[in-house]
Amino acid sequence: MDVQKKILSLIKEIDKHNIDYYVYDNPKILDSQYDLLLRELEKLEKLHPDLISDYSPTKRVGSKPTSKFDSIDHSIPMLSLANAMDHQELIDFDLRVKKILDTNQDIEYAMEPKLDGLAVEVVYEDGYLKHGSTRGNGVTGEDVSSNLKTIKAIPLTLLDSDVDTSGIIEFRGEVFINHSDFKMLNKKRVDEDEAVFANPRNCAAGSLRQLDPQITSSRPLRINFYSIGLKGNLGVNTQIELIKCLPTLGLPVNNLIKTGKGINDVIKYYDYLESIRNDLDYDIDGVVIKVNSFDHQATLGQRSRSPRWAIAGKLKSQQETTTIIDIIPSVGRTGAITPVAKLDAVNVGGAMVSNATLHNQDEIDRKDIRVGDTVLIQRAGDVIPEVIKVIAEKRHSERPQYQLPDSCPSCSSSVARVEGDVVLRCMNSENCPAQVSGRMKHFVSKNCMDIDGVGEKLIDSLISNKLVQKYSDLFKLSYSDLEDLERMADKSINNILESINNAKNARFSRFLNGLGIRNVGTHACNLLEKHFDSDINKLASTTEDDLNNIHEIGEIMASSIVGYFSNQANMDDINECISLGVTFKKNKVSNEFKNLSFVITGSFENLSRADIKKKLESFGARVSNSISKNTAYLVLGSTPGSKLQKANDLDIPIINEDDINSLLEGILPS
Repeated sequence: MDVQKKILSLIKEIDKHNIDYYVYDNPKILDSQYDLLLRELEKLEKLHPDLISDYSPTKRVGSKPTSKFDSIDHSIPMLSLANAMDHQELIDFDLRVKKILDTNQDIEYAMEPKLDGLAVEVVYEDGYLKHGSTRGNGVTGEDVSSNLKTIKAIPLTLLDSDVDTSGIIEFRGEVFINHSDFKMLNKKRVDEDEAVFANPRNCAAGSLRQLDPQITSSRPLRINFYSIGLKGNLGVNTQIELIKCLPTLGLPVNNLIKTGKGINDVIKYYDYLESIRNDLDYDIDGVVIKVNSFDHQATLGQRSRSPRWAIAGKLKSQQETTTIIDIIPSVGRTGAITPVAKLDAVNVGGAMVSNATLHNQDEIDRKDIRVGDTVLIQRAGDVIPEVIKVIAEKRHSERPQYQLPDSCPSCSSSVARVEGDVVLRCMNSENCPAQVSGRMKHFVSKNCMDIDGVGEKLIDSLISNKLVQKYSDLFKLSYSDLEDLERMADKSINNILESINNAKNARFSRFLNGLGIRNVGTHACNLLEKHFDSDINKLASTTEDDLNNIHEIGEIMASSIVGYFSNQANMDDINECISLGVTFKKNKVSNEFKNLSFVITGSFENLSRADIKKKLESFGARVSNSISKNTAYLVLGSTPGSKLQKANDLDIPIINEDDINSLLEGILPS
């Protein structure tokens, strides 16, 4: 095959895998295999620059940072929607539609979740991506084309299909971040000693408006398309025809979109989404109801700011007001001092909330947050609650502004804010009890050494009794060390010592992750495990240049790794761990289930959901958070959520805890 044909073949294959992953939630290859394809394409294009296409996957990132965004006018305004706050207002909407259309017949509606993200318009000309913009004020948006191109779910060229994609077609959608991706992103930022994001919505909006596309490309942005501006020659006549057409062009849509006949179906759908809201892997703040027929939409027309043919049914608030009782500075394992608001406990979205993060001093100053203030707080899924704003009119007396302390609240040592860092830090990294405690708790946690029975309370007790200060101290613990601790019975002591001994046969990546090297997260640890074949000495003696040559290991990470292993105290502790029996086992990953997607729901008696996920992934399976037609099995525990009903609706095979061991031995129930 000549080079040009090979390049075109690779582009086609990479695009296909993007469609499989983002449109159909059914990846056919591992991430590492996808990366190899992309690197092969990059290599060929570097050797043959004359053959590089503007629509190559390698061109998604590459635009230089800009100083500002240009403006783009929307051909057809991106109108906002009127809101319905309850069933009666939805009924009133239906009555208005019937009145204008002069009918007593049930109206057919398209019903979809209202994603809580950032609305955008993506414009294609003759099937090729032309530009993209934010909604802005509805008439004019910001040109964020370079940033939108970094989202792999947005095809650079539309797929060939039975519909006509000639001319200008304007597709509209919502950019968002899944909860699971958001958690991983925040965990990575904690591992890399960076400030965490408050919530997925703000993170998605901020990421899309970065002036440097390289930053946008590092964020796990997704998009669902749901509407259209100029239709070109697309030839669709209803909303649901559009939704069915979009995936055939390579454009992802939400899998919960349905049609309904009449207001009763609308209310049932509204109540259904309310019931599953907290089970979804993304934020929604309502239900969008649209008259399905485009002809009927044209007849209904629009008001000055909103269409008459659509309405947003708002769901119960995930925001509440409460009072800040106190602000407590918390010291993390990297020395970062984070202010935490202690709240008068309040029920937000079904969960009692008594704490909220205030992030840093700049955030406190910007929002002018003070002890005693009445504040609006927000909770989204499992995200840490945050203070949205102060209710200024309820501040009846002037209270002093809050300032973080000028010494560490844990060890009274000096604190400093490094230039370019928004976080105040304790400088006593070696002996600060809070930092030592944070590091040790991280080291024994599930994603690191996973030492069963050694929890947070025991770590604090070991530190206060001066039994552990560094990682190797854990492996020196004896029966006599533990027997004098409070609430330590003979059986508990033996179980703890057995767990510590078992942990000595460790995964290299887990041990490395446990060391808590700044800027080095779980994914990077897995990469380093493979590259250095689980050899700590090879990694310790490597250079920054060698590390920079590893795909996905950047300069900042390389500098952190070399700096960590250049510290003799760190090496002494690692070598002491090894002398006490710590060894690194090779990780063998089976691909037996690599084409199978599993979803886990409910709780289990003998295995945690994390354990089940870990076992399935070790066999090459993909564990998803949502049921789709491509789900191979639902793993069912007690007290399941709405996923069970959806699995039954889609006829997905269901297995329980008793089936897990059989499943992993290769005996799949039929």
